[in-house]
Amino acid sequence: MIPYGRQLISDDDIEAVEAVLRSDYLTQGPVVPRFEAAVAALVGAAQAVAVNSATSALHVACLALDLGPGDLLWTSPVTFVASANCGRYCGADVDFVDIDPQTFNICPDALQARLEAAARAGRLPKVIVAVHMCGQSPDMARIARLARTHGVRLIEDASHSIGADYRGAPVGNCAHSDITVFSFHPVKIITSAEGGMALTNDAELGARMARLRSHGITRDKDLMTHAPDGPWYYQQLELGWNYRMTEMQAALGLSQMERLDAFIARRRDLARRYDAMLADLPLRVPWRMPGAQSSWHLYVIRLDDPTRHRATFEALRAGGIGVNLHYIPVHLQPYYRRLGFGPGDFPAAEDYYARAISIPLHAGLTDDDQATVVAALSGALAA
Repeated sequence: MIPYGRQLISDDDIEAVEAVLRSDYLTQGPVVPRFEAAVAALVGAAQAVAVNSATSALHVACLALDLGPGDLLWTSPVTFVASANCGRYCGADVDFVDIDPQTFNICPDALQARLEAAARAGRLPKVIVAVHMCGQSPDMARIARLARTHGVRLIEDASHSIGADYRGAPVGNCAHSDITVFSFHPVKIITSAEGGMALTNDAELGARMARLRSHGITRDKDLMTHAPDGPWYYQQLELGWNYRMTEMQAALGLSQMERLDAFIARRRDLARRYDAMLADLPLRVPWRMPGAQSSWHLYVIRLDDPTRHRATFEALRAGGIGVNLHYIPVHLQPYYRRLGFGPGDFPAAEDYYARAISIPLHAGLTDDDQATVVAALSGALAA
C-alpha cells in the first residue's frame, strides 16, 4: 500500500531521541525550549509554546483569548473536527463559514457577508479560526482586515502549513493573527510523533498559553497573590491542563527541522509533477492562490463526475493506493447535527466532499510510486 502520507525518520532523528533518553530530563528539560526557539526563529514569531498536540494548542489559544460560555467561534466546515471542537471545549457556541471552492479555505466574500449580518444582529463571533487547508494559506490579509473591523480575534489553524509562505513571508509569523497553530503529527510536514505549537507576537498571550499547558501553575513571583513561602513555592492561578510536550518529542521535532527545506522542496516538486501527469484526466487539480506558496501537506483532487466518487476511491484502495478524504464537513458530523446543523447549510463544502480524494504525497514518495498512483487513478477513472 502506498500511503497518502507518512513520516520520514532518519538515523539522526533516532540519535536525537536516544540522546534525550540517556539524559537527565524526559520532560520539562532544555530541548523543548530549543525546539520552541527554533520554530519561532524560522517563522519570525516572537514566542512559541510547544504542547502535546495541535488540538491542545487550539484549546489553549482559545482560552488565552478568553473564549467562554456565551461566546461564539467561527471556522471552516472543511477541516478536522479539532478546529471547531476547541470552541466547544471552552463552552462556546460554534458556527461555520463556507469555503472558497478554489482554495478549500474560508471564503472571504462569505465571511464578509456573514460578519456584516452578525453585526446587524448583535451576535458577532469572538474568535475566528482560519484553517490553512492542505498547506495553502487563506487570504489572511483580507480576513484580518474583516476581523479587525468587527473586533474579532483571529487564530490561524496552520496545522498543515509549517514551511508555507504567504505574501513572501513565512506562515506562522502572526502578522495577520493573534495566534498561529502548527501540528507535528506523523503525517504532517515534520513530526514530533505527536505534538503541536502555538505561536504569537503578544507576550501576555504567550505567557498565558505556557501557563495553561501546565495546570495553570506559575513560579513567577510577580504573578503570585503573596510572597512565596519558600524557594519550593508555586501557585495555581487558574484551571489549566497537562498539555506539555516531552523532551523526546521535542528532540525528534528539532532534528526533523534540519530537513524541513528538503521536505518542502520535494513535496512541491511532487505537486508540480502531479499537475502535469493528471492534466488530461476528468478531474481538477489543486488551485494555487497568487501570493501564497503551499507546503503541500495534502494533494487533493476533485472528480468532475461526483457519481464516480466512491467507486474511484474504492478502486484505488483495492489497487494498493492509500487514498483518503480530507475532510468530511464538520457540520455533517452527528455531534454537530445535534447542535442544529445539517445538509444544505454549506453548499460549497458539501460539493467539495462529494468530489475530493487525497492522493499520496509525502517527502518519501518516489517518482515510481507517483507513476503507480497516476496509473491506478487513470485506470479507475476509465473503468
